[in-house]
Amino acid sequence: MQDHKSGRAIDLGCGTGTNVVTLARAGWQVTGVDFAPRAVKLARKKVSRAGVRAELRVADVTKRKGIDGPFDLAFDLGCFHGLPENGRDDYLTQLVRILVPGGFWLMYGFLHTEAYPAGPGLGEADLGRIYPLLTLLSRRDGFDDHRGRESAWFLFQKREQAPA
Repeated sequence: MQDHKSGRAIDLGCGTGTNVVTLARAGWQVTGVDFAPRAVKLARKKVSRAGVRAELRVADVTKRKGIDGPFDLAFDLGCFHGLPENGRDDYLTQLVRILVPGGFWLMYGFLHTEAYPAGPGLGEADLGRIYPLLTLLSRRDGFDDHRGRESAWFLFQKREQAPA
């Protein structure tokens, strides 16, 4: 997101806050959310040690409580792809709610493939959920060497107006 003007960003599933710190250092006003209290506690320490400002909350990305917008950027490094099927629609509902019109969703996830058809990952059904809500600007497929899985970076944009 180096090419984009900074604004308000949210890290969905922020874990221990590494990307919260990165975004804050790049000039973003960052909110990090994660469902794990221990991860948020560690993120607070990391943010403090880095000398940056960020808001960190324990919250469920599939629910409205504790996550308010609007945000210019939603960042997701492996959160959406790890949700159970019944939580993905709720996540997308909340994502669309908190993004400003024209806002961006930068998302990384493992892909479901023949070698990995189950477990965390994105399949065509997931992309089918997203395309009616957000416009795909770019997709960069790759391979996660650490996990030995095919993966991809996706950049989506919220439409200025809701689809008719």
